[in-house]
This record gives sequence, structure tokens and C-alpha cells, in this order.
Amino acid sequence: MTNDYKLEICANSVASCLEAQKGGAWRVELCAAIPEGGTTPSYGDIALARELLQIKLHVIIRPRGGDFLYSPLEHRIMLKDIENANRLGAEGVVIGCLTPEGEVDMARNRELMDAAAGMSVTFHRAFDMCRDPYDSLERIIELGCDRLLTSGQQPRAEDGIELLHELVKKAGDRIIIMPGSGVNANNIAKLAKETGAREFHLSARESVESGMIYRNPNLKMGGDRIFIDEYTQQVTSAEKVAETLINWKNKSE
Repeated sequence: MTNDYKLEICANSVASCLEAQKGGAWRVELCAAIPEGGTTPSYGDIALARELLQIKLHVIIRPRGGDFLYSPLEHRIMLKDIENANRLGAEGVVIGCLTPEGEVDMARNRELMDAAAGMSVTFHRAFDMCRDPYDSLERIIELGCDRLLTSGQQPRAEDGIELLHELVKKAGDRIIIMPGSGVNANNIAKLAKETGAREFHLSARESVESGMIYRNPNLKMGGDRIFIDEYTQQVTSAEKVAETLINWKNKSE
């Protein structure tokens, strides 16, 4: 594959990072708590991923799930997490803070950008919760971010094609627009053709059954209000990553 076909894999573990690399990914975004939209992974995850990977490693900087309006204490946590990611050798971080009015928080994000000096910076899907996508795009460019991860303000990138196409046009060479959410082997060629994007973000995960033989039926560690299958893990599949790359390349020629 040529470097014109750049897949970023949203990896929920070091195992997923290694599968992404095996499948031909250009880069991984390492996250914890994927069902919550991704939070900052542990020190150990970052350290071991960087030790074992030959491809680029970016780390999401997000102290919790939920919205993107952070307290002063949470902001200090994010600054420390960027410091850790940088010290451990990650090439990039993934950030995003909003104001109560749904705008890009320029002051907070500038502090994060300063902390990440010398690293590649992606503004994540906090953008998809912004009130005005075009004004927000200009603010993110002004911050100096290298790329913008977005689903086109829709649940899935395929539903946001119209806005994604406009963002790619307006961005030009000033920032990379990277569609994500619901991207897979079956739709990546269509997304590339109709949006003009050249980088894509996906998970390419599959369910892996737990090796536990004894399973206590009387309780769940996650409680009863939210259903989580505690005896399966979602792990990136090298085969799915490779299939996505092949389909993208073959259908683009």
C-alpha cells in the first residue's frame, strides 16, 4: 500500500494496536472506555504500545466521558496527560474543549496546544457537538491543529457526507479532515470519493470470547442498568484493517 491510503485505527488496547499494525494501519489512536467515546488510556498502555509499535501512536486526552466542557481540575489533568504521552514517546495527542455555548474554547485549547508543542495534534469529535461547524473549523485551524476528526456532525460519517465534503473544500491544505464513525471496508471507497478525504478513522473490531470457564451468574461488575457483555472483548482485527485498505485502494483506481 502507498502512503496515500492512511488509516488511523481507534485502538482500545495494546492488543488492538498490534492488530492494527499487522493489518497495515498508518497510525493508531489509543483510547480507553470506547463505549463512552474514548478516554485517556493508562500510563502502562501508552508505554507498552510505544515500545511494541513501529507505526505512529496518538493518544486521546480526555479525562472522562460525557460532554466536552471541562472543569479547571479536569483541565489540569489533561495537561499532565499530555506531558506523560510526550515523555513516553507518542507522536501525537487528540484533544478538544468546548465552551458552554457550543463553541471551540480557544483559551483552554491553546493551553493544550502549548503543552503538546512538537507533537501532532488532532481535534477530536468534540467538533461534532459544536453549534456552528464552519466557524468551529476556522477556530481549529487558527489553533494550529494538524487534523480534524469528524463524522460530519451525524452519528455515522456516511450520514454526514454532505458536510464532510464542504469541510474538505473549505479546509483545503490548511488542515486534514479525517472522517470517522461507522467507517468500514464496505463504505470507505464511497466516503473517499464523495468527501475528497484522504485519511480515515475506524476501529475494525470484532468480538473475542473470554477464556473464563466459571462465570458467576449472580452479579455484574458494571451493574444492571447498562448492558455490558463482561465475557467478551472487542479487539481490532488485522484482517478487517487489511480488507478496508484493499477495498479503498482497489475501488479508487
